[in-house]
Amino acid sequence: MSRRIAPAGQALSTTATPAATSPAGEREPRAPHRYRARLGALAAGAVPVLAFPAPEQAWLAWVALVPGLLLMQRAPSGREAAVRGWWFGAGFILTAMYWLVPSIGPGLPVLAVLFGALQAAVGYAVHRLLRPPLTTRRALLALLVVPAVWVTTEYARSWHALGGPWALLGATQWQHPAILGLASAGGIWLVSAAVAAVNTAVLIVLTTVHRQPRAAAALTAVLVLATGPLLFALRQAPVRTGAVTVALVQPGTVEDPRARFDASAQATAALVGQPVDLVVWGESSTTADLDHDPVTLDALRRLAATTGAEIMAGEDARKADGRISKDAVLVSPSGVVDRYRKIRLVPFGEYIPLRPALGWIAGVSRAAGENRVPGTAFHPLPAVDRAGGPLPVGALICFESAFPDMARTAALDGARVLVYQSSTSTFQHTWAPRQHVALAAIRAAETGRPAVQASLTGVSAAFDAQGRELARLGTDATGALTIRLPLTAPGTLTWYDRIGDVVPMGALLVTAGAAVGGWRTRASRRPARRLG
Repeated sequence: MSRRIAPAGQALSTTATPAATSPAGEREPRAPHRYRARLGALAAGAVPVLAFPAPEQAWLAWVALVPGLLLMQRAPSGREAAVRGWWFGAGFILTAMYWLVPSIGPGLPVLAVLFGALQAAVGYAVHRLLRPPLTTRRALLALLVVPAVWVTTEYARSWHALGGPWALLGATQWQHPAILGLASAGGIWLVSAAVAAVNTAVLIVLTTVHRQPRAAAALTAVLVLATGPLLFALRQAPVRTGAVTVALVQPGTVEDPRARFDASAQATAALVGQPVDLVVWGESSTTADLDHDPVTLDALRRLAATTGAEIMAGEDARKADGRISKDAVLVSPSGVVDRYRKIRLVPFGEYIPLRPALGWIAGVSRAAGENRVPGTAFHPLPAVDRAGGPLPVGALICFESAFPDMARTAALDGARVLVYQSSTSTFQHTWAPRQHVALAAIRAAETGRPAVQASLTGVSAAFDAQGRELARLGTDATGALTIRLPLTAPGTLTWYDRIGDVVPMGALLVTAGAAVGGWRTRASRRPARRLG
């Protein structure tokens, strides 16, 4: 309302200031209230990050989305709900990936805005289905559609060309093998869907006044929470056929390449006399091209001979063609057995996308000064144990532990152990090392394979075939971690190994169906509005 003071002798009049409306005729909030709500959504996006390592409040994941979903639900229009979802997503990315600032500098806010935009779909779906007054039918649809949209957005930003999967909601449950029973059936995507479904159910229980929608939501939450432990209990424990002893070498933060190699060699030499089957060094543990550097190769061959175990070194070297690549190289007393070249490179960390346009980022951050060359195909490395028995290893490098499909490919190709080589020296004192190592636990649960991660710096750890942690070296530790690793029978496959990414494909179909259904509903109402 605007009020005019009338001169003497004239009647006082008032004029109404019309409220802004969206194209759909829904009232939009005034600017100050709108931005307060959006800033609230930005802050709410940081809450779920507390469920990830290092805060490690895994229980919080089951309710952490509720504040943001509530702001989306109570938005005055679908458009405003989508914007709040966008701000929520930006807040989540900014907080979950704050440690990328040294690598990409001012690029992080840009990434947060771009990836956060995907969550606009979540905001719109929440408002469309859960705005008051809530019916039982819309509540049941929301319990299906909202988790599907959430998984769809996670799947979209997990495309390796965009950087790959990181901070997927399901990763918050990495310490809970019973919950990871869901991962063995549908991968991390099913865990994310379960967490999103429970958050949606909690929102319904807290905000609806009608008994039936509340009861349906409460029952759904109970069933979803029980599904993981039920699958874990029903799933036949992986059949163990022997064990191998693996040593994970962690030299610590050593900047000089030669000193780094020597530190790894010294830790390996200390293993002489122990019954070790495989020694794993971290990513970039040598900058020598082992195919053309006989001195460095001879040092590794002697270590393999004296320890009685093959050594998997991490090679970050300029090759004969003048280009740099990152390889996992298996070395025996007789020389190089085989190598795997990293396929999924880290954007900005190992290459700069569209370098002619974005190369300036290297001048204001620690982004790659020169692009690494990716490999073309994955194959297990043909390691052998001390007795000479075959021990096919799914060797993957650093950030490749974030990709469910790569671990699944290793399992299908016959790998009996997943081995990740890592180095997180740039992020040593952040949450990144602990977030990173948690991914190995999830890959183990998904594939039914034991998994280990050896880091130059960061966290080295080992997990059994159900994702349970067996041993760990923290960020402040150095030396060699030796673990007796139970093996599953050759050919063992989980449901996820067999069916692959059915869950995100189903989520895409549900999301598309909901979008078409919403469009048809809106289209059918337009003629009626014009007639009125």
